[in-house]
Amino acid sequence: MGYTMDTDPEKTAKAYGSELQISPKKSVEVCDMLRGKDVDEALEILDNVIAGERAVPYKKHKKRVSHQKGVGPGGYPKKVCEKMKAKIEECRSNAEDKGLDSENLMIKVLAAHKGSPIEGRRPRAMGRSTPHDTKTTNLEIILEEKEA
Repeated sequence: MGYTMDTDPEKTAKAYGSELQISPKKSVEVCDMLRGKDVDEALEILDNVIAGERAVPYKKHKKRVSHQKGVGPGGYPKKVCEKMKAKIEECRSNAEDKGLDSENLMIKVLAAHKGSPIEGRRPRAMGRSTPHDTKTTNLEIILEEKEA
């Protein structure tokens, strides 16, 4: 476990989600959409995606993805948004515990990395089986207090 950036502990708060059972590809797309936004705005966007009112634009992993209204290739990754919302709220509470102003926070770092797979097997015909691994994602969040 490690963060991709060293930050000033006086102005930032961190949270790390390791081995979350969500898609790494969809997590990367949601991270790209939210990075650099205010925390309140990001949570509102995640609520809209969970409700199916707003689509997440897919820029990197967009092969064979249907187009969504006003976005182009995109989707509604509900599970990813629910886990990411919980981690952002956790990071916000960490910021409040440190004495930072929770109304004045922005997302400085939001990154998703592949985690180690959970090994599994899928039964096949004639008593055989094939590997069927569950993908996991490591999610890191750093919130920074904006300057007045």
